[in-house]
Amino acid sequence: MGENIRPAQIERFLKHAGWEAASRAAVPGDASARRYMRLSLAGQRAVLMDAPYQSKTSQSKTSQNNTVSDYVLTAKLAGDNPAAFTAIAQSLTMRGFRAPKIFAADLAAGLLLLEDLGDDLFARVLEKTPHIEEQIYSAAIDCLAAIYRSSFDVNVDTFGQSWTIRSYDAAAMQAEVDLMLDWYMPYLGSNLTQAQIARWGEIWARAFTALEHHAPGLVLRDFHAENIFWLPDNEAGDGVEAHVGLIDFQDGLLGHPAYDLVSLIEDARRDVDPSLTDSLIARFCEKAKIADDERFRAAYAVMGAQRNAKILGIFVRLAQRDGKPSYLDLLPRVQAHFKTDCAHPIMKELRLWLEEVRGE
Repeated sequence: MGENIRPAQIERFLKHAGWEAASRAAVPGDASARRYMRLSLAGQRAVLMDAPYQSKTSQSKTSQNNTVSDYVLTAKLAGDNPAAFTAIAQSLTMRGFRAPKIFAADLAAGLLLLEDLGDDLFARVLEKTPHIEEQIYSAAIDCLAAIYRSSFDVNVDTFGQSWTIRSYDAAAMQAEVDLMLDWYMPYLGSNLTQAQIARWGEIWARAFTALEHHAPGLVLRDFHAENIFWLPDNEAGDGVEAHVGLIDFQDGLLGHPAYDLVSLIEDARRDVDPSLTDSLIARFCEKAKIADDERFRAAYAVMGAQRNAKILGIFVRLAQRDGKPSYLDLLPRVQAHFKTDCAHPIMKELRLWLEEVRGE
């Protein structure tokens, strides 16, 4: 869409929503193509999400052999469809969780007017008051457990469209770990043989069977300190659901409950106190009514290795393909998480594979 068209489209949207006179300030975005603007009008605040549809004929590469559209489909990402965000946001708020309320939406144009949850992201709060880390992480754990215990409709009607919350299956998880193969391993200088590549897929397929012991739940898929808000004075209710604000869940799927737990504890952007890890996992199991046993700890290690393998690939891709070299600064922390996950006995095959391809 031409740059001269988009501003006019935004103006029409805001006028229709009654916010055309609002003052505006850009808000830093994430690694996606979405843009955000904070609006203020007569003492009220809102956030404009600008997520225009991309041309379906314009494709860039995720690896030597795969296009972005291939990866989006296989990994079951929402892509540029804002119906995913509104469907999951509405599903969460209907159940008492603090996703942003949606004041107005033009899904065809990719424009949403959202409730402003403020500035108190967990990461910012902890910079100022690090002593409350256990308190607010415990609240986040309780929120995740409450989400897991909730039932969600798979097919959701939202602003005249529909969205299906799909399953986080082995094909999607494999597509994600293959980003490590396509981007991170070449970054390390590894030249893999076809036999090694084939074994990589076989190893992960066997590891994913450890996830079959637990019922799936809604996985927000990017639950960490820069995507959740601390809202202790929220008037929406007294439960934990009212005090943990949620964003960036448009890629949510039905998957293993350990995934978001890993995302929170093994944060790529900040160091969570390692002495809290065991107690946070145990708390989640207690609140989610899951046995804190070897099967869950094994599943946690598989999900941790899977997520961190994906992130290693994504961060190198962001640096090399998208011109965002600052993501390379985050690699050491993710590497450390990945190493810890691979130390679990269930990941022995992967650990041996890594030693072989690195010549260790």
